[in-house]
Amino acid sequence: MINYWQQDGLQLIRKAKEEIDANEKIWIDARNITQDEIKQLQFEYNLDPELLMDIIDPDELSRIEPWDDFNLVIMRLPVFNPNSDVSYTTTPLGAIIFPDKIITVCWTDCEVLRDLSANRIKGLKLSDFPAFIIRLLSRSDILFLRYLKEINRRTNSIQNELHESIENTELIQLLNMEKSLMFFQTSLKANQLLLEKIRRTKILKLDEDDQEWLDDVEIDNRQAMEMTDTYSAITAGTMDAFSNVISNNMNIVMKKLTVISLVLMIMSFITNFWGMNIRLPWSTSSSWTGFICLSILCVVSATVAYLVMNLKSLNRVKDKPAKRKRGRKH
Repeated sequence: MINYWQQDGLQLIRKAKEEIDANEKIWIDARNITQDEIKQLQFEYNLDPELLMDIIDPDELSRIEPWDDFNLVIMRLPVFNPNSDVSYTTTPLGAIIFPDKIITVCWTDCEVLRDLSANRIKGLKLSDFPAFIIRLLSRSDILFLRYLKEINRRTNSIQNELHESIENTELIQLLNMEKSLMFFQTSLKANQLLLEKIRRTKILKLDEDDQEWLDDVEIDNRQAMEMTDTYSAITAGTMDAFSNVISNNMNIVMKKLTVISLVLMIMSFITNFWGMNIRLPWSTSSSWTGFICLSILCVVSATVAYLVMNLKSLNRVKDKPAKRKRGRKH
């Protein structure tokens, strides 16, 4: 979908293609773009098809480079999709800057572009394209920080659920949060390199106000990078801890099953032994003698199994009074 925007005072107004004022600068907003719209941009504005394919590549990293008739800026923006398993991801946005127009191309939609078209970004001037790019990066960092806080809250909620019961669903959710943090980490580092290149190369003509705003954007971007690194380390440590807990629980279950199998093996051995072609015991005595002996063996086996399986808990109970007595002596 391609929309055309021009500024009236401090507001961006969407216009039809026939209503565009040729004397005013224009923002061409191409998001959720289709193949037909890519061809339209290619022929109408004489754009390289490989350039457009790079922009709509979901894995394209941030960069800035000059071309013959325009400058190209590609940045990574945060995306929230509640219907996806990995809700928080990033997407590339390509800004093609001509002297009289700026074309933004994105293969999907995101909150940064929605905020821009809804006039929720203060101080935005379509007449100053370098400032326009800086405002986009600033809004992107604000959303990165907001999404990181939401990821942290969701991660803490999942951890609380894991303390009650360790299920595959919670572990998969925690893994998806870790994936989101990795996407954010890579995109923020790419945007940081982009900001440094904007300052160093002077491809975009920034005035003094733009330079100060660029400093603020770099500070926010570094803060988002530090938060991402911290949350990623915490999430990875939590995943390792719960993996160890699952392994420990499995060992405990296997130990109990081994004890049960050993106890049952005793009775199985007795029945298999007397099931051979030999004379059975107590065959000439009372019919209750064999029943009583087998019952005694079952009780003894069950008692031994109970003592073995609860040996640690019994030791703890014995140690508690001893600790209390030592405390009273002191």
